[in-house]
Amino acid sequence: MRPLEAPARLQAQQVAFAAHLRDPEHAPAPANIEDRRMAIYRELFYNSLEGILANNFPVIRGLRDDATWHALIRDFYREHRCHTPMFPEIAREFLRYLELRAEQGRGDPDFLLELAHYEWVELALSIDDSEPEAAAIDPDGDLLDGVPVVSPWAWPLAYRYPVHQIRADFQPDAAPEQPTFLLVLRGSDEDVHFKSIDALSFHLIQRLADNAPRHNGRSVLANLAAELGVADVDAFVVSGAQLLSQLRQREAILGARLD
Repeated sequence: MRPLEAPARLQAQQVAFAAHLRDPEHAPAPANIEDRRMAIYRELFYNSLEGILANNFPVIRGLRDDATWHALIRDFYREHRCHTPMFPEIAREFLRYLELRAEQGRGDPDFLLELAHYEWVELALSIDDSEPEAAAIDPDGDLLDGVPVVSPWAWPLAYRYPVHQIRADFQPDAAPEQPTFLLVLRGSDEDVHFKSIDALSFHLIQRLADNAPRHNGRSVLANLAAELGVADVDAFVVSGAQLLSQLRQREAILGARLD
């Protein structure tokens, strides 16, 4: 036997082993392995994956009967090639898979991808390791004449569907005329909170988070008023100042930059 023959056989066996676990109905198990032993691995791997996804996407799990749910997870297991082996990233990989299914027109409900994103956000934000520059922020700073700092754990989201309302007895067939705006926030208590917001709050948080030139709050509000075609800019700025204050109270804004 040449030295490379054994590793080559081992690699082929590993490939066959993995293929069988992903698709036991169509990919035969490696030869000379007792099916009773293979069954242990089939159940262990699948049940671990299914359990993780059921916990990460409880609403989607509740919308589907057992047969439909397990068929979806089997499809994911068989078809998708994950970009990372990290368990906390499996939910993101499932989201990528649903994006592909939507592009392929696989017959999933139109709201499913947005609902999956909504459910994934809670996990993503809970493990996000971003850190604000606390030394560069004045928590009590002026939010109009200073530069407001948005928390890295404040995520404004916009959906076509009211994803926070979808449940077994409410599964809309079509998106409503008005989009849904949500603020997902991880506060000082480390819990993740979801809150409905209006379009103005959504756009303001976005502008402040993307405020690369570091315009002060007054300028950001004035520019936003111009984009929205607001006639009374001064009144808009006064109203916006109140909104900035509310966002600071909710910890979505951490304060104003010291520089």
